[in-house]
Amino acid sequence: MNSFFEGHIWPLRGTLFRMAFLWVKDRALAEDLLQNVFEKSFQREDELEKHPNLKAWMIRSLKNEALMHFRKNGRIISLEGEIEPSEEPKELEKGNEQLSDLMRLVAKLPEKQSQIFQLRESEGLTYEEIAEYLEISIEQVKVNLHRARKKLREEYLKVKKP
Repeated sequence: MNSFFEGHIWPLRGTLFRMAFLWVKDRALAEDLLQNVFEKSFQREDELEKHPNLKAWMIRSLKNEALMHFRKNGRIISLEGEIEPSEEPKELEKGNEQLSDLMRLVAKLPEKQSQIFQLRESEGLTYEEIAEYLEISIEQVKVNLHRARKKLREEYLKVKKP
């Protein structure tokens, strides 16, 4: 029989890693942050069994872990500001050309739009889950997602036209 951690928390590792990597742009650091969150969640397993939205709690914990790391190291104050991507993931080089183009364009979006786009399109979260996680209204989620999609569509067409 699987523990609560193995059955409910561990399966979220892919989603959580992608979110951490989106924020920190460093594979090793993303893995370290995720490990810290897993350690804390393992220690609080009994409490988390009763939590109404485990995925949102895990994402928020990961965000807080990343913020603590950045504050401790004096790198940035907030994940909400405009952060220029430091480098593209190596996985993009291996992927197909369209996905690479799209990911480059997503990285150029304002941080809030990029986060919402990733949470909705890559992670499949609902508007309500995104709003709860980012602590914004559902209307703000919809507006930012619409703007992100519109900008991506416009920029993608520019890239594809010679």
